[in-house]
Amino acid sequence: METKGERTRQLIIEKSLQLFSVKGYHSTSISNILGATGLTKGGLYGHFESKEAIWYAIYDEAVRRWRGVVFDGVHDITDPLRRIEKVIENDLMNYLGKDIFEGGCFFLNALVELSGQSPEMSRHMLRGFIGFSKLLQQWLVQAESQGQIQSDLNHREIANFIFISLNGAAALYAVTRDDSVLKQTTSQLHRYVRQLEA
Repeated sequence: METKGERTRQLIIEKSLQLFSVKGYHSTSISNILGATGLTKGGLYGHFESKEAIWYAIYDEAVRRWRGVVFDGVHDITDPLRRIEKVIENDLMNYLGKDIFEGGCFFLNALVELSGQSPEMSRHMLRGFIGFSKLLQQWLVQAESQGQIQSDLNHREIANFIFISLNGAAALYAVTRDDSVLKQTTSQLHRYVRQLEA
């Protein structure tokens, strides 16, 4: 059973996530958060010591939501290449295409905004990006060990290329809102993955 304190904390996270997604971190004030939550300053600071502390909490919530969408159905797939294809499809069609966050891709928006402004927060996000790329690399290593892909491939470069392509599509889709960006990127990345096969 959730306590009142836990419900209030979750309310702060939910409302701040909406604000940061749409307005950005720097353009969102504590007053905006108070207005959205209906809390007093004391009520807010009883849960979070600063706006930055709120950001770290909503980042964790955003990651949780992203994982829920992007890895949906992935763990049931034993073939590592099909797993990569499923992650690509989920990320583009079900995460970006379904507007999970009001302002588009929370992570891309935050990285663009925070780069050069908040180095520690940017590094925090970069660690998440590197972790995703490393997971793709692990699946490629598994595919090679099973004889599914050519043995002379650079797993790190391939994983990074897929990751960069996903983020490029996210940026273009944010500007155009054109579903064909997502469909074409999904199709071409699937084709690319299949070209790796032995």
